[in-house]
Amino acid sequence: MSEVKSRSKNPDKGYVAFLGWSLNAVEAAEKFDRRYVVVAPDWAEEYCDTHNIPYIKWNFERLNDRSMEIAQTLREKGVNVAIPLFEETVEWAGAINSVLLENPKLFGQSLLLRDKALMKRRAQLGGIRVGIFEEAHDKEDVVRFLKRVNQTLLKLDGDPNDPIHLKAFDKAGCLGHRVIRTPDEVDMIPDEEFPVLMESHLDGWEFAVEAWIHNGKIQFLNISEYVTLGYSVFVPATPELEKYRPQIKAQIEKLIKTFDIDFGFVHPEYFVTSDGEMYFGEVAYRPPGFKVFELLERAYGFNAYQGLILAFDPKTTDDEIEAFFPEEVVGAKGHAGCFGVYPRRRVVSNLEMPDETENHPYFDFHELTAPLEETVTKRTAFGTHWGLIYFFGDDPERIRDLLKHQESLDFYV
Repeated sequence: MSEVKSRSKNPDKGYVAFLGWSLNAVEAAEKFDRRYVVVAPDWAEEYCDTHNIPYIKWNFERLNDRSMEIAQTLREKGVNVAIPLFEETVEWAGAINSVLLENPKLFGQSLLLRDKALMKRRAQLGGIRVGIFEEAHDKEDVVRFLKRVNQTLLKLDGDPNDPIHLKAFDKAGCLGHRVIRTPDEVDMIPDEEFPVLMESHLDGWEFAVEAWIHNGKIQFLNISEYVTLGYSVFVPATPELEKYRPQIKAQIEKLIKTFDIDFGFVHPEYFVTSDGEMYFGEVAYRPPGFKVFELLERAYGFNAYQGLILAFDPKTTDDEIEAFFPEEVVGAKGHAGCFGVYPRRRVVSNLEMPDETENHPYFDFHELTAPLEETVTKRTAFGTHWGLIYFFGDDPERIRDLLKHQESLDFYV
């Protein structure tokens, strides 16, 4: 853990519990004025003891008869609110906060924010545009849905199929995401991946939003621009995407109302089609992947994890929120982006940073390590990157093109 200067903790402010382990979240809390405790599996215990980090041991298996124990333990310690750091702890936060905040609806709300099928139904009921979707329990369901979607699109014999997307009900982002175009591809899906959510393909510009919410209102809204989904993202977005900000803000306000969100943080994904229509993809009630919080700190200078604490803490005042968040877009010092490296060769032995990447004026740093094994496993679905490369610069178009260009380079040879 890097050296951090702990700020004195204000007993009149909320006492928060982080659910899950994130060193960046811990360092942010150490530098902030709120008391905090980390609730994490037993493998974090030794590190927390060594570094004097307030810690409670808890293994996040499925919610069961013992689930109330952690809520009672936190309540006895005087904790005011639980903050989920990962997808797997969103449901736990809902269950715990329904006890800590004496608001039973928070558990039901967390189920909607966790189950992608329930989430889409709730969005539809709120008048939010979504694509066609269904649950699949086996391969036959997938083949049937693929045929029905393409029949609906008036495809003729011999026309290429429009793809469909398969997603795990309750996993983060790209995990378990498959794109299916033909019935033959359905045979490649392992039986243990079922049940899954099936969605029609939306042609459009996909982007993500990060919104901090206090008293039911958006306090800071960032638009994250994907260059290639699963590979690269940067913040703030280009002017071409930022021009949709009024529409996007209206969509987030509709989302807050539909899901009855009073506080905290949402990370939804949307598509904007060529005619300017907005379609809802999904929403997460936890920090985004791809180090977007860290990119926001690089671009704006504020710590997004501390913003998370403020948005969740029931004792936060409007004045504190006002003083904490910078002005959107114009408050940024530049544009920060990152690229997830995945080897392009099947056999690799060395990490070799291309000169054109390392010597580019926008290059910041990288987190790549030497390969642990020589054979590169075939990338299933979107796969998992081997490490991130970070860039920072003034020109959003230039950073977008730079991130795109990294896809054609070899980092592992």
